[in-house]
Amino acid sequence: MSTVGRLIAIVLFDDVDLLDVTGPPEVFSLARRETDEAAGYDVVLAAETMDPVTTGAGVRILPDTTFDELATRRIDTLIVPGAVQVDDQRRVHPLTDPAVVERVRQLAGRTRRVTSVCVGAHILAAAGLLDGKRATTHWSTARQLADEHPAVEVDADPIFIRQGDVWTGAGISACLDLSLALIADDLGEAVALRVARQLVMYLKRPSGQSQFSVPLEQVSATRRIEDLRHHILRNIAAPLTVADLAAHAHVGDRQLTRIFKTELGTTPHAYVESARVEVARQQLESTDATLERVASACGFGTVDTLVRAFRRRLDTTPTEYRRRFRTGAGARG
Repeated sequence: MSTVGRLIAIVLFDDVDLLDVTGPPEVFSLARRETDEAAGYDVVLAAETMDPVTTGAGVRILPDTTFDELATRRIDTLIVPGAVQVDDQRRVHPLTDPAVVERVRQLAGRTRRVTSVCVGAHILAAAGLLDGKRATTHWSTARQLADEHPAVEVDADPIFIRQGDVWTGAGISACLDLSLALIADDLGEAVALRVARQLVMYLKRPSGQSQFSVPLEQVSATRRIEDLRHHILRNIAAPLTVADLAAHAHVGDRQLTRIFKTELGTTPHAYVESARVEVARQQLESTDATLERVASACGFGTVDTLVRAFRRRLDTTPTEYRRRFRTGAGARG
């Protein structure tokens, strides 16, 4: 590890996501190798004490330094990873230990550039570092970030967002994309491209994290809307017009629209399209069904309608999505 250059400090705490911590050092080490620079990146892991830290994956990591010692040094880049708890309904809840939040707030004052990975954005927000800024986080906690921190403009789609000297990254694997972007900012895109090739990665992914989720995770407050959600998924190939859904729920068309808007923040038509895209996405990942069959089975009717929905919802095409996310041999349709 070099003794001069850019000091990259990664914050450690119990239950931290392992890849959030180990991904960036790999990327920065490749930058040193690709540039042959004596003065490159000096990556350290910092924690409250020098005791081993147990990550969310159960792997223990040894810190290189303590927060107190780090506070005496000039930090180039502070990387704040995330940690989550998952409840019995598989909902993800970010962890924001007040002690960690306070340490991050203190260290940010000695740092040229502050970044977060995945749900680490919740820690930056709690520290007041995202107020008045646009930020991203993992799609599963974006709504919570926006609700708890109204001064933050949350955008759940980008892989990463830069706002001056504050950067936020999306999902766990996006720590690699974020690290590449930091290298490009420091050393130029040519170096970042060489590193990306070593990682067998895109320098810039062709789309945002919306490709990995369709917004079906909202939790509604009434049994009636939950019944409608299940009805939609059970009958995804049916027309599912507003009139059809209203009749199933025993309400008027206008009342149904109000219910969807109030409880799910969307319209019945938009929700149905999201559900169709989600089912189509799963079929494209796991089967060899033709686009015609996928379109028919998911209620789109035509391939053109399927393509337009994918472009609107995921900013890609069904063919490109299948090429990138196909898993296993599947069943031929």
